[in-house]
Amino acid sequence: MQARNPENVRIVRRSRRWCLAGLCLLTLSPLGCVSRRLMVQSNPPGAMVLVEGREIGYTPTAVDFTYYGTREITLIKDGYETSTQLVPVRAPWYQWPGVDFFSDNLLPFRVTDRRTAAFDLQPKQMVPTQELLNRGQELRNQARIPGQ
Repeated sequence: MQARNPENVRIVRRSRRWCLAGLCLLTLSPLGCVSRRLMVQSNPPGAMVLVEGREIGYTPTAVDFTYYGTREITLIKDGYETSTQLVPVRAPWYQWPGVDFFSDNLLPFRVTDRRTAAFDLQPKQMVPTQELLNRGQELRNQARIPGQ
């Protein structure tokens, strides 16, 4: 059995301490971070915004998000047609699988990803009362089963 050299033991212990200190510093420091925000605007402004069925406010407004993908955005405003659209929010190159680990955890600065979804609301079309009554009568006639 070979005896250990006390100088080698000290070097190994010192290097372990430095590794541990570096690891603690790395986990405590605010390295890397991606901030994602979706801004929703409308013309005219002041429409209520629902993202995935959840109310987030009135335009112009913004919501933070974690994952990229397609969002269902609904805008509601009195006097205007309700607008529901699927808005794709594609991941930038630094958020592709594999690369995202480094951009989310190891970059020495903060990355900001801001997206904007803009909508033009259409004025509500008023249908005359007589036309509505005629449509109702037509549907009633179509629903009747022959022979009854």
